[in-house]
Amino acid sequence: MTEKAIVLLSGGADSATCLAWASRERGLDCLALSFDYGQRHKEELAAAGKVARSFGVPHKTARLDPSLFASSALTGGGPVPKNRSQEEIGRGIPSTYVPARNLVFLSLAAALAETEGAGTLVLGVNALDYSGYPDCRPEFLEAFRQVLLAGTRPGAEGRPVNIEAPLLRMKKSEIFLLGTRLGVDYSLTVSCYDADGKGRACGSCDACILRARGFREAGLPDPTRYRPGVTPPSFSA
Repeated sequence: MTEKAIVLLSGGADSATCLAWASRERGLDCLALSFDYGQRHKEELAAAGKVARSFGVPHKTARLDPSLFASSALTGGGPVPKNRSQEEIGRGIPSTYVPARNLVFLSLAAALAETEGAGTLVLGVNALDYSGYPDCRPEFLEAFRQVLLAGTRPGAEGRPVNIEAPLLRMKKSEIFLLGTRLGVDYSLTVSCYDADGKGRACGSCDACILRARGFREAGLPDPTRYRPGVTPPSFSA
C-alpha cells in the first residue's frame, strides 16, 4: 500500500511546493491540512483549497480559537512590517511571529496522522530565506521528533510518525525551481501577509519581498497578483 502523509498546506508557495514534492516526487498518498486561526491574510485558505484540488488531494481545514494567537501582527495584533531590508528580515523575531504556531499545527497534524493511519508529516519550514521564526529551525524539528517518540502511541510502539521538511535548507529560488519542475502553479498561491480580499499582494511585506526575490534569482516569471497600483519589489543586480 502507498504510504499516507499529512501535508501542512497554508496556501503559500512553500507549502504548495511541499505538496508537490510529497505527492509527485515521493509518491505519498497525501491529505492536505490547513488552519484557520484568525489570520488577517485569510485568502490563503482559499488558495490552499485551489492548490489541493490542482493536485487531486483531499483537503481539511481545522478552525482554531483566534484569541490564542492574538498578539501576532498576522492576526491583527499590530501592523504588518513593510519595506524591510534583507538584513532586517533575517535579524531577530518579527511581529509577524505567531505564538507557538508550528508547535500547535504539528501537534494537531500528528493527531490527524494517528487517526488516518499516516506515517509522515510534511511541512514547508525554511531556515534560510525566512523571517527568523524560531519554529522554522532544525532544532525545533528535532525536538518535536522527540516529542512524537515520547508522547504518542505510534512512538511508544516503536513506529513514530516521521517529519519531513524538504525545503529546510533550500534558498527560495531553489524552492521555486523544484516546484516548477514538479508542476506547481504558483499563480494559485497567496504568500502575502497583508493580501486584499481578492488575494492580491501588497508588494512590501517580508513574504512579498522574499517571494519576488526568489523568482528573480531563479530566473522565473513572477505570477504573483499584486494590488492595483502596486509595483512589485525590485532588487539591485
